[in-house]
Amino acid sequence: MTADEELLPVPGRPAEVSANLARLADTVARLRGEVDHAHAVADGRALIELAKGVLMERLHCTPADAARQLESLAGRAGLTPLEFAADVVGEAAEDRITEVAQEFLARAEGEDSVAVRLRTAESGVLAAGDTQRVAESILEHALRPLGATAVAVWLAGPDGSLTLAGSAGFSAEEAARWRYVPPGVATPARNALLERDTVWYPTLSGAGLPSLGQHTLSGGGRVAVPTGTGGRIIGVVEMCWPEPLPAEPGRQRRQLEALAELCGHTLDTWDGVVAPVAAGSGDFLSELVDFVDGLHDPAVLLSPCVDGGRLTDFRIHHANVRFADPGGRPRSRIVGTRLLETYPLAAEESGLLDKIRRVYATGEPFRAGSLAVTTLVDQVPLTVHTDVSVTRFAGNVLLILRIQDDAAKLAVLLQHAQRLGRIGGFEENVVTGTITWNTELFALYGLPPTATPLSLHELATHAHPDDGPAIGRFLRAVLHHQRPSSTAFRLQRSDGVARHIRVVAEPVADAAGELLAVRGAYQDVSSQHWTEVALAATRDKLAETEQQSIERNRLALQLQHAIMPPAKGPIDMPGLRAAVRYRPAEKEHLVGGDWYDAVALPTGEVLLCVGDVAGHGIDAATGMVSLRNALRGLAATGAGPAQLLTWLNLVAYHLTDHVTATAVAAVYDPATRALRWARAGHLPPIVRHRDGEVTTLPLIRGSLLGAVRDVTYQEEEIRLAEGDILLIYTDGLIERRDRPVQETVSRLVTLVERHEGGLEHQLDTLLTYSTADTDDDTCVVGIEVRSASS
Repeated sequence: MTADEELLPVPGRPAEVSANLARLADTVARLRGEVDHAHAVADGRALIELAKGVLMERLHCTPADAARQLESLAGRAGLTPLEFAADVVGEAAEDRITEVAQEFLARAEGEDSVAVRLRTAESGVLAAGDTQRVAESILEHALRPLGATAVAVWLAGPDGSLTLAGSAGFSAEEAARWRYVPPGVATPARNALLERDTVWYPTLSGAGLPSLGQHTLSGGGRVAVPTGTGGRIIGVVEMCWPEPLPAEPGRQRRQLEALAELCGHTLDTWDGVVAPVAAGSGDFLSELVDFVDGLHDPAVLLSPCVDGGRLTDFRIHHANVRFADPGGRPRSRIVGTRLLETYPLAAEESGLLDKIRRVYATGEPFRAGSLAVTTLVDQVPLTVHTDVSVTRFAGNVLLILRIQDDAAKLAVLLQHAQRLGRIGGFEENVVTGTITWNTELFALYGLPPTATPLSLHELATHAHPDDGPAIGRFLRAVLHHQRPSSTAFRLQRSDGVARHIRVVAEPVADAAGELLAVRGAYQDVSSQHWTEVALAATRDKLAETEQQSIERNRLALQLQHAIMPPAKGPIDMPGLRAAVRYRPAEKEHLVGGDWYDAVALPTGEVLLCVGDVAGHGIDAATGMVSLRNALRGLAATGAGPAQLLTWLNLVAYHLTDHVTATAVAAVYDPATRALRWARAGHLPPIVRHRDGEVTTLPLIRGSLLGAVRDVTYQEEEIRLAEGDILLIYTDGLIERRDRPVQETVSRLVTLVERHEGGLEHQLDTLLTYSTADTDDDTCVVGIEVRSASS
């Protein structure tokens, strides 16, 4: 088996394949090492040949004699011929290398391999006649050992511009785009020129400056070193690293400055590239104006305005006849003005000025399909949408500003309407069979834009079988009867998704009435369909719920009326006369739990009570019945009001389903006209004395029923006189959302004072002039004291 055959992989033999791959990798590594060694030998040979030339010039000998002298002198010095050649070249270059470079090279002597490479770079600089070769030599022999991957050598112009004299490590496209940097553009190289010192950027992204290689080396470090001869700075050497640099340059700074010094003498004599013509050059600018006038697009030519070495604005140098100012001003009013004078909002809202500056700085053109440009016309902002194109021409900027016409706006609006409405348009030529779909229709069918559009005759094959008859009627109407028609069907896509689609189409006929084409649109109505289904189900559910609510409210109202009829005449009892007014809530679903009672006890006393169960509906009504009946049974024991409320609280807490309520309970003795009363979270009663004075009983202690298990209620006693009227009411009579309870109770007292009359007239007055706004049910009980014999 030959060596080549051993490297070939054999299917089905994994071990041998792995071994072959390993041998192949070793071979590649060996060949790469041989190539590197060949490069090193070539570099060394160039250095030795250069040293031989120096010896021939100084000793006036032949090349063979110079070679023997080099080998002999190297042996005496105890150095290799390559190391001795580096020393000879270094000594010969002393008149061109500054002390900084000598110090750098001297420090590098400690590492033989580094010293040889640095001397080789130096020899390449001295031998090369153009700056491009200088940049390549510096990168290969000096900067790569330091981790750098790119270098650019800039020639500084008298106007502050920068011309790329040589570069290495950048793509040809990038180098061509950055061949010239106009004056006033802030870059790392320009900052080094302004400061006349080395500038060090640990990361280029942190500096925020446009620069050569900004897209590929944005996360790496950058160093720019000014260079020149005779104390005169003529350019900048810009060195790039792929990784961030330390914040402090340290010893490496001196090495980089020495490398920049090596470029000084070559840069001083470099004439390989002529800097672009400045903006003020009359011949070039007139040619550029002619170019702008020849464009079919509306365009303006902008010239940079540099103040104090910095770019501040652009001047509108020229506008062609097709240019239409967004503000409607004639060209004569804008030509010659500054951009920010004519369009003061360009730097803020649209960012147009920043985009023009970036194009001017980097040379990268800018395009925008729809950019809002706002201008002030008589101090009134006017905004228009434009198609913008910005391009740099030497030291000027060409700005094309095309205002979108109504047709373009309508086309854009139509595209958005089709996208939002999920509408896909089509046209089918029935003569040629050509079918045209828009992008949205492919998306509706779940097909890629490269798929073949489907014919109307294939519609039924992609629809639910049950929709076949409807699709057939639709096709007959359009294709046979030639009249517009529409139908809805369930689309069954190849990806398993089912959509509800509505299709509408119209025929296109020639003058003779022959069908030429069919055009129309599909719309995805799935959301509408499922919404209608959900609404129908919701309506059914609401109807059922509403019927149940009506039944519950009717039952609660019947229960309430059975216990407490809304209209009931006065109740005559020993020593008093009682009357009741009950006003239900206006909304039937707010049937509440207000209740009252007046019961003659076996002891001859009278039990009076008013209560209000929390909540509304059937639960409140049944809770009211439970508490009212419980209090009647408890009152038969002869206990006082406080004890009765204590027992009633236990009933509410234990024997009802989470019922809470407020109540007032009173026991009146006709013989003594003494009224004992207690309250459970309820508003205290009001007494209208026979002399017209109205008082409110004190707010004695007592929490609402059913809240806690063990409660102690306070009991008070008051003596009434014949003709006095006692009023007990629920909060539905006075409660307001915008007023505190104290204020509404005070107004109720005033109302009782101002209206005289009998017991029933008093109660009617209270209901008529009530200012409550909570739409709660209301219960008012009035007791008029009479003589015991009446």
